[in-house]
Amino acid sequence: MIENQAIRSFARAKLGVVGASLVLLVAIPSTLAAEPTYWKDIYPIFRKNCTVCHSQRTLQEPEISAGLALDTYQAVKKGGKQPVILPGKSGESRLAQVLRLADANKRMPLDAKPLTDEDVALICRWIDSGAAEGDQPLETTATAPESTGSVRVRRLPVVFPTRITRPASVEMVAPVGPLPPVAATAYNHDGSLLAVGVYGRVMIWNTREARPVASITNVLAAVNDLKFSPDGSILAVAGGQASARGDLRLFQTDSWKLVASLGGHLDVVSSVAFSPDGKRLASASFDKTVRIWNVASHQVEQTLTGHSDFVYSVAFGPKGDWVVSASKDRTARLSDVATGKSKLTFSGMDQDVLAVAVAPKGDAVVSSGYEASLFWWNVQTGERTRRQGAHDIAVHELAFDRGGKIVVSAGGDKTVRWFDGTSGAPIRSVPTGSMAYSVAVRFDGQQIAAGCADGQVRIIDVTGARPLLVLAPVPGPGKSEDWLAATPEGFVAGSHDVLAKLEWRAAGKPLPGDAWRKALVQPAEVAKAWRSEKISEPVVPVLR
Repeated sequence: MIENQAIRSFARAKLGVVGASLVLLVAIPSTLAAEPTYWKDIYPIFRKNCTVCHSQRTLQEPEISAGLALDTYQAVKKGGKQPVILPGKSGESRLAQVLRLADANKRMPLDAKPLTDEDVALICRWIDSGAAEGDQPLETTATAPESTGSVRVRRLPVVFPTRITRPASVEMVAPVGPLPPVAATAYNHDGSLLAVGVYGRVMIWNTREARPVASITNVLAAVNDLKFSPDGSILAVAGGQASARGDLRLFQTDSWKLVASLGGHLDVVSSVAFSPDGKRLASASFDKTVRIWNVASHQVEQTLTGHSDFVYSVAFGPKGDWVVSASKDRTARLSDVATGKSKLTFSGMDQDVLAVAVAPKGDAVVSSGYEASLFWWNVQTGERTRRQGAHDIAVHELAFDRGGKIVVSAGGDKTVRWFDGTSGAPIRSVPTGSMAYSVAVRFDGQQIAAGCADGQVRIIDVTGARPLLVLAPVPGPGKSEDWLAATPEGFVAGSHDVLAKLEWRAAGKPLPGDAWRKALVQPAEVAKAWRSEKISEPVVPVLR
């Protein structure tokens, strides 16, 4: 999910040679040194520092890209409204100029660490030497034989079990894998929408019709968390590239257009939370900070620096006057929003704290992590009031329903569990078939959406403790919106291309595809399942 960029340790070691050696290096005629090229030397710098905002994907968002892409040689040569490089003249090239500005509010990249002197010097040398393209490495594309473009063609089969037992145990097979893990799920305020985040994409589902209504692709790399504002008008998306730059974006839910990109975090953004009144947004990051943003002005009001390691999760108190955060430093902290100062430290955990949730009444905080327990804390004293046995291994995420009746947990033991929201007593457990990374609880506490490592989202009925359906976003090139939704009974809905490739098998043997497709491709039945309505038993073909 997360891309790691190799540092230039070898080059820097060369530059760290003693002074006499440096003199000798400078004395070497430039004609003997290999001239830098875009693909070999410059593209890696741009990819790590610049293409978050300046890529082909963001060209249609001038407020982010300024109409400039740097992720291909042709785009760099073209420039934006005007050329940004003049081959042979780095001093007159706009690209080199903005990298050297002393004013941090104007220097590129904005809201991020400046490029190293070595990288800037290399870019200038590239321009001065003629800005050669060089050979494009093979790993930048993945051209498939059956494709007309440079995209990956998914061929791995993904199996969806059904409850159909005639002529034998029937399973549906879709050649859509591998599916990227689902690290984030979020219902909106009235439960009519579900946002699902995977690498590089957020898919918005209509929960009444059991189909996607939008696909957001202008996000950077991993999507780690999603939250709707309390009135449902804004969706916050958190993610980014580890060790490179955090990504925090706000989208209008009436058009799914970008409202703002909130820059400032120096590492991946792991979690977001809106205040109950929707006026503030808290973001947690691997840069060891929590930031409090003004949603209207998009400005930072406070930066909380109490943690000594990655911050994994953040949540507001019910009045919005404090936040609680969870960290790799094995603590959770309660901090004042107005002052940014830490008020309480919840300690005593032996391993990383991955998640925190606040009881809607505000009288308790629940935390979880790599230890297979839920920890309950008193928000007045900071004392631990309960250690509740939960999962067999790590507990990745926690969520209360709006009324505080239940708290739900996502486990690495391939289960979703829920507990009494007051006493902590265990209520039910539902297997997910894959590690559960995220959970979202519908406003009425009647449904849970669990995002899993196998790329599927399990929709679970709380009252009956049973799975209703699974969702499978199928990311493709560009704004492709391939998808699949299937019920345990065997009914299925999906995009045209996916449905056309479905196969059914019984005891490992293929079944007549057209007949089974006609019987089981029933979008109306899938939609009824998501609405928790009674659905029909499938009428399966009779084999002759």
